[in-house]
Amino acid sequence: MFNKIKALIFQDKPEQQQEDGFIVPISGEIIDLSHVPDEAFSQRMMGDGFAIQPENGEVFSPVDGVVTTVVPSKHAFSIKSNSGIEFLIHFGVDTVKLKGEGFDVYVKEGSVVKAGDLILKVNLEQIKDKVPSVAVSVIFIELNGKSFSYKSGKVAAKEKDAVTIQFEDMQ
Repeated sequence: MFNKIKALIFQDKPEQQQEDGFIVPISGEIIDLSHVPDEAFSQRMMGDGFAIQPENGEVFSPVDGVVTTVVPSKHAFSIKSNSGIEFLIHFGVDTVKLKGEGFDVYVKEGSVVKAGDLILKVNLEQIKDKVPSVAVSVIFIELNGKSFSYKSGKVAAKEKDAVTIQFEDMQ
């Protein structure tokens, strides 16, 4: 509180505040969305974000929040974080055509989740030859005045600080 008052009095540049609790949802290699072989994702038609080439099929909730959607074919779900950020996690390209084959979902719409809770298990061996890509797209549907950044390269599920979400600097 003192720092906010000090900033107002002395007109200091406001510090960026980082969103707490975002963890990596799946182990693999983070890649830019432009490398996902699906126009809707690569051209950011659904929103901005990043993708992960998965090492395995275990997908965890990256935040504390509420599951807002689970697609009937089990390949995608959305979560709204307790701080109001809504995002979509979409496993693979054209995986809707598998009609749930190889996918086990552990939540339903309205489920309250904590960062690190198991949401989805995918049998990569069963699906990898049936779809153009198994890249997992993480799309920020609504950032509510926040920005994000991510590190490139290999990440581990539940890793902290690989993806950061910050309140926008108002200056």
